[in-house]
Amino acid sequence: MSLDKATVARIARLARIKVPPQEEEALAADLSRILAFVEQLNELDCKDVPPMAGGRAMKLRRRPDEVTEGNLQDKVLANAPEAHDGYFAVPKVVE
Repeated sequence: MSLDKATVARIARLARIKVPPQEEEALAADLSRILAFVEQLNELDCKDVPPMAGGRAMKLRRRPDEVTEGNLQDKVLANAPEAHDGYFAVPKVVE
C-alpha cells in the first residue's frame, strides 16, 4: 500500500500532529514501507501458534503473606517535607 502526500496530511491532521509540507513526501515513503512490512506479517500462518506474554514460560514469584512491623507513622512522616497532625501536608491544587 502506497501513501501519497494528501493522505499523510490527512493522517497528520487527524492525529493532531504538525507536519511541515516539505516533510510530507519523506513521511509518506516511511509510512508506506511500514505498511508494506505489516502486510508481509499478515501473510504468516499463525493458526497453530499459541498466544504468549513473553519469550519463555514463566511463573510469577510469590512472597509469603506475612504481617510486618506497623505503627511507623513518625518514621514515615520524618521523610515528608511538611506534616500536620500526623498526616502529609500537600499544597492545594484545586480552587
